[in-house]
Amino acid sequence: MGYEWLTEALARLRDIESQEVTQVLSAERRLPLAAESAGVHFLTISGRTGTGRPLVVAVRLLGGHRQQIIGAREMTPDELVRFKAWEADAS
Repeated sequence: MGYEWLTEALARLRDIESQEVTQVLSAERRLPLAAESAGVHFLTISGRTGTGRPLVVAVRLLGGHRQQIIGAREMTPDELVRFKAWEADAS
């Protein structure tokens, strides 16, 4: 799966390094969920960085095996609770 950055998304990263986003996207265990905002369909990928930091990365499907990274952020407390439950069930 090939990922490319939306230039604006890379510029908007705050307190998250681009390599952390890459780590989440290439993690062995990640949780993809379909999402929509303002009529735009995308995926959120929840996962952990190499150091265990839980992040949510948003990607837009471009076609074929290409996806565009459109954002990344830390999980909210509620998202983290759900993600931990998913991790426990997936073990």
